[in-house]
Amino acid sequence: MSETVIVIESITPQVSVTFSADQGPQGGQGATGATGPTGATGATGATGPTGPVGATGATGSTGATGATGATGPQGVPGSVGPTGPTGATGSTGATGATGATGATGATGNTGPTGATGSTGSTGPTGPTGNTGATGNTGPTGATGDTGATGPTGPQGPTGATGPTGPTGNTGNVGPTGPTGATGADSTVPGPTGPTGDTGPTGPTGPTGADSTVPGPTGPTGPTGSTGPTGPTGATGADSTVPGPTGPTGATGPTGPTGASGADSTGFPAVLLLGGM
Repeated sequence: MSETVIVIESITPQVSVTFSADQGPQGGQGATGATGPTGATGATGATGPTGPVGATGATGSTGATGATGATGPQGVPGSVGPTGPTGATGSTGATGATGATGATGATGNTGPTGATGSTGSTGPTGPTGNTGATGNTGPTGATGDTGATGPTGPQGPTGATGPTGPTGNTGNVGPTGPTGATGADSTVPGPTGPTGDTGPTGPTGPTGADSTVPGPTGPTGPTGSTGPTGPTGATGADSTVPGPTGPTGATGPTGPTGASGADSTGFPAVLLLGGM
């Protein structure tokens, strides 16, 4: 018969029990032996592979803004920098309202009458229009009874007036006569209108005290805008002394007469009255 070996690991270090088929019953557990010396520390194992990089954590909220530090002391003012170049002139302001028109001067003396222009040639006479048809005769009034004379019968109605014939063509207009010479200008000048008010000057800012410690020259400031232009003065009154009137130009020649239009052919031009 083969030997059967059963190994049971005990909770006590370095203690084990062996059974045999030929053994008698197991004896009780022996007393625990003394603890053996601690074994030497084994060599450190090789470093394992580096694990994957973890996901990036969420960004933390922005911290509260710190309190603003106290303002430092005012530095010593630097010396005044040189005056910047003069800025471009601003656009001209709107023109002021036109002053009231002065009183009209007295009318000057009438100049001498110009020479009469020559008479233009007479245009040809137009053809005579056709005579209109005669209108219908009105009915005769009824005869009164014998004896006392009866009333006179009513007058027959007047025939309708025929339509007006078309107007003949207008003759050509004769050439315009030459324009007379312009009268001489007035020798007495009119009064000059009053000068408009000057716009107000802006106030000058106070001048700062000079620094005793020269600081760096600051940049040149921008040039201020030009103030608005003052309103235009009112227009002066017209001259009260009239200038002489120039002579009247010569009359141009008369143009030729146009042809006469034809008469209407629809109704009579002469109306007839009815009988008694």
